[in-house]
Amino acid sequence: MAGKVMRALQYSGYGGGVAALKHVELPVPSPKKDEVLIKVEAAALNPIDWKIQNGVMRPFQPSKFPHVPVTDTSGEVIEVGSGVTKFKAGDKVVAMLDNFSGGLAEFAVAKEKLTVKRPEQISAAEGAGLIAAGLAAHQALTAGGVSLDGTGKIKNVLVTAASGGVGHYAVQLAKLGGHHVTATCGARNLEFVKNLGADEVLDYKTPEGAALKSPSGKKYDVVINCAEGISWSTYQRNLSEYGKVVNLPASGSTMWTFVVKKVTFSKKKMVMVFLSPNGITLEYLVGLAGEGKLKTTVDSTFPLSKAEDAWGKCIESHATGKIIVEP
Repeated sequence: MAGKVMRALQYSGYGGGVAALKHVELPVPSPKKDEVLIKVEAAALNPIDWKIQNGVMRPFQPSKFPHVPVTDTSGEVIEVGSGVTKFKAGDKVVAMLDNFSGGLAEFAVAKEKLTVKRPEQISAAEGAGLIAAGLAAHQALTAGGVSLDGTGKIKNVLVTAASGGVGHYAVQLAKLGGHHVTATCGARNLEFVKNLGADEVLDYKTPEGAALKSPSGKKYDVVINCAEGISWSTYQRNLSEYGKVVNLPASGSTMWTFVVKKVTFSKKKMVMVFLSPNGITLEYLVGLAGEGKLKTTVDSTFPLSKAEDAWGKCIESHATGKIIVEP
């Protein structure tokens, strides 16, 4: 592929939103040691992508400008770098790219350790959608002490924003572990979340939903919080004696609550989770998907030529499941 060019989408500085995205032609990257070159068949957007553009990880990410965003990809291996033993040209894979970059393009390079073979039962879009959101859901549940293999004490789990990317995986994984799951979402997604396996579903705009009150009166052992703007006092009155809130959205208020709960030795805790790339866990999740035990819901699909529209929809934060771009 040396000397060939590819279509890509990039931005050249912080801020600017959709208007700052530019369609460009770039050289096709070459795989280095322990890397594979992938012909991208699908890339999945996550809120962290546009938040990075807004400077949430400044000055660490982007590591340089101009920046081709998006980390979650699925496609076909075209070339392998030196030292690669698990893959060969022609393999269908899903891959989490380094440095939150490179996915909105026709080709991308990925580390062998963060690349997993994609079973034929999973489409490229489903595979791409699973990566960051599935890992975040798994890591949040694990951080909350929720067993995922059916062993251990059954817990009552609450998942907020359960129709979104992370939330819809968290509901499914918690149910695979045999737990009682209460979930919140908007009115239009109540049936969708029930079909994911949730035992109780609350419309977050109703008084009961806003109060996170379980219809059965259960107290939550673990809350997987994928929503913004819920106060600690709302959680606190619904938690069991040693209940935990595992928080995924990072904001000033949640960080402050996390610190306060740490220093006051409260029995009820807030746990912060920051996504950690993990090829072993990704392989586990892809395996579940291949067995039909974990499903990806695709909200919408956009061609690379209209990727800015996908970016705008991701910023709006009203997707049911995942937003996908296909070159």
